[in-house]
Amino acid sequence: MTSADSKPTYSNPILNADWPDPDAIEVDGCYYLISSSFNRAPGLPVLRSRNLVDWEHLGHALKALPPVDHFSLVRHGSGVWAPALRHHDGRFWIFYPDPDHGIFVLHSEKAEGPWSEPHLLYPGRGIIDPCPLWDEDGKAYLVHGWAKSRIGLKNVLTVHRMSPDASRLLDSGTHVIKGEDFPGYTTIEGPKFYKRDGWYWIFAPAGGVATGWQSVFRARSPFGPYEARKVLEQGNSAVNGPHQGAWVTTPAGQDWFLHFQDRGPYGRVVHLQPMGWGDDGWPWMGAQFTDAPAGTPVLTHPYPRGTSPDSVHLPTSDDFREGSLGNQWHWQANPQADWLSLPGDGRAILHCQPNDPGNLRELPNVLGQILPGVPSVFSTSIELGDVPAGTRAGVVVLGLEYAWLGLRRTPTGVQLSAGTGGSTPQEEQLGAPVDLQAGAIQFRVRTDARHRAHFAWRPRGAGEWHEQDWEFTLAKGHWIGAELGIFATSPRGSSGTGDVIVGTVQLEAARTAQEQSPEFAGSTPL
Repeated sequence: MTSADSKPTYSNPILNADWPDPDAIEVDGCYYLISSSFNRAPGLPVLRSRNLVDWEHLGHALKALPPVDHFSLVRHGSGVWAPALRHHDGRFWIFYPDPDHGIFVLHSEKAEGPWSEPHLLYPGRGIIDPCPLWDEDGKAYLVHGWAKSRIGLKNVLTVHRMSPDASRLLDSGTHVIKGEDFPGYTTIEGPKFYKRDGWYWIFAPAGGVATGWQSVFRARSPFGPYEARKVLEQGNSAVNGPHQGAWVTTPAGQDWFLHFQDRGPYGRVVHLQPMGWGDDGWPWMGAQFTDAPAGTPVLTHPYPRGTSPDSVHLPTSDDFREGSLGNQWHWQANPQADWLSLPGDGRAILHCQPNDPGNLRELPNVLGQILPGVPSVFSTSIELGDVPAGTRAGVVVLGLEYAWLGLRRTPTGVQLSAGTGGSTPQEEQLGAPVDLQAGAIQFRVRTDARHRAHFAWRPRGAGEWHEQDWEFTLAKGHWIGAELGIFATSPRGSSGTGDVIVGTVQLEAARTAQEQSPEFAGSTPL
């Protein structure tokens, strides 16, 4: 988009999909961003941009979640919570919390890796949202929050002295910020540690994921005492809960703030706000109004000075010809080598596992990617090989509730089958099964602007789509948005042999405002 004065402008959200708890830094004129990944593997996605608006996906810092055996099962809501990304002493550093195991540290000379194995810096339950600070005098510190669900404590931020090599903590920590000391403050979390003009700054959100705001705290010592100010809140905007993110300064000297907004089934989408510093030494963010105590989010704004739109994009579709999965894919738990083969000929071969739990939320070998925050169309083809009776495979929209459409092998042939579930141990059947001729079947999931998913099928490359006479209301996951996925699973106790062949996956998101509008929700798919 270009404004009337010919300056290129961007629109928020800049990442309109589930990139929760973002943190970002600038290194040598490029910007790098990471986000939470929870139970999904690989974890800790790493993005890169040249303008803070247009991003490419470099890969993942975490191949598998430790402890590896623990995360061989699906652990919804656990795993990688809000991480921090820093560059120090010629290396990239990631500090991430696992609320059940402690704070881990990884490092790499390059953002694209290879990354070190995670080192458990601070073992324990309920320790979350860490961020390091290396001071000019060579000393190092770590700030973190607490998870009431694990330890009974929240709304408190704690600072530790840390060894400069991030191998160990040097004290038991000091509670430096307590929400009870600041009227109206609840659920202070997600701190980011900075230093500027002799002040130690902790940028931290409060008020909860969907309804919170962004505050900053400052002190002359890393251990306080800290004073606070709200700097970004919803105000009269449509952007709920704008908070938790990163302060970035460009080589041109401009300051910016990246934060998330919770959009339910679409997850925590990322916005970019202009930022600066007032005459009183406090930062401001977003749009400023004389009668408002804090800034409010902007929906459009000129690109950072000296930059312009870039042609990079995040991957969605995959023709499976690279011999490895695209960076958009992840499993619901640590993967096994025998789940998938990629011969590089345009097929993904899912190897049947005798592990059908009856509820796809508990199936670790669902291959998923995040749902776009606008109407979209997801399609692929699926063919059952010589698999055991009872094997099922298909496409799924997966959240706290889910729906799927696919194929099921019967003792006498193949049936079109569908189901929904999530909140109960066993799912419910959707529609009546339909006997099909063996062969590849194409499946399509179309999401609309009313938060609904519509499923359809047809023989591969032939004829009209057969729309199902049921629809599914998108549901968020546990701390994440909904996902689009592919799966194959066989009954427990079966041979666990045979293959399911998956063809090219295409995922196209709406490009224009017209395609995103509710009145076009039921129109011809993209």
